[in-house]
Amino acid sequence: MTDAAYLLVHGDREYLLEPGEEFGTDLGVLEIPDDVAGGDEIETHLGTVFEVRELRGPDLFNHLERTGAPMMPRDVGLVMGHTGVSGGDRVLDAGTGTGILSAYLGRAGAEVTTYEVDPEFADVARRNMETAGVADRVEVRTGDLSEELDALADDAEPFDVLTLDTGDAPDIVARAPELLVSGGYLAVYSPFVEGTREAVMAAREAGFEGVDTFETIQREMDYSDRGSRPSTAGVGHTGYLVFARAP
Repeated sequence: MTDAAYLLVHGDREYLLEPGEEFGTDLGVLEIPDDVAGGDEIETHLGTVFEVRELRGPDLFNHLERTGAPMMPRDVGLVMGHTGVSGGDRVLDAGTGTGILSAYLGRAGAEVTTYEVDPEFADVARRNMETAGVADRVEVRTGDLSEELDALADDAEPFDVLTLDTGDAPDIVARAPELLVSGGYLAVYSPFVEGTREAVMAAREAGFEGVDTFETIQREMDYSDRGSRPSTAGVGHTGYLVFARAP
C-alpha cells in the first residue's frame, strides 16, 4: 500500500493526520514526524500525549471525506463475505461515491477499477484512496461505466468481481457475463426494492446462478440495570444487496 494517514488519539479525541503534517488543537499543536509509525506517542507543545494508530476499516468510514451517504460497514462486510474478495482479485465497481467500498477492497489486496460520473466526487474519492493507503490498488475513473462496457468486454482479462451501486445497475447486469470470469461474483446494492427486483430479473435473464437478495438490517443492543433489549432507536435499514455468480 502507499503511505497512509494515521489516527492521533487522546481519550475520545481522534484526528486523522498525515506524516509531516502540523495540526493545532486546544490541547496544543501536533507535529507529525515523516517517519511516524503505529504505536508511537506524540506530545503536543503543551505536553498532551497522543497515541498514533494505523487506520483500520471502521476508521476509514468515520474519517474519510464524504460526498454523500457512504456504504455502511455492515453492507461492505456482506459484499466481502459473499463474494470472497481477496488479494489478487480484479474488481470492477461503479458508483464510487466516497469510496468506502473501494478502500476496503483495496486494503484486502484486490485491484479495483471504479467509475464515478461526478468529477468532484471522483476527485474526493482519489484523495480518500491516498488517505487509505490504497491509491496504488484502486483506480478511480471519472465516467459512466455503462458507456465503457464494450471496451471493457473486449479486455483480454475479465474481472473476478463486479460491484454496482448505481441507478442503471440492471442494464449493466445484463452485460455482466461479458465482464466476469466464469464463476465470478456480482454484487448489486440498492436502497430501493424496485431497483433490487430489476437487478434480480436481469441477473436471472443473463444466466447468473445462485441469485440471492438480502435486506441489511442491524439493531444495536441496550444494557441497563433494568435489563437488556434491542435498541428502540430504529430498525437500522440501509438497503438491499443482490448477489449472483456468473455462468
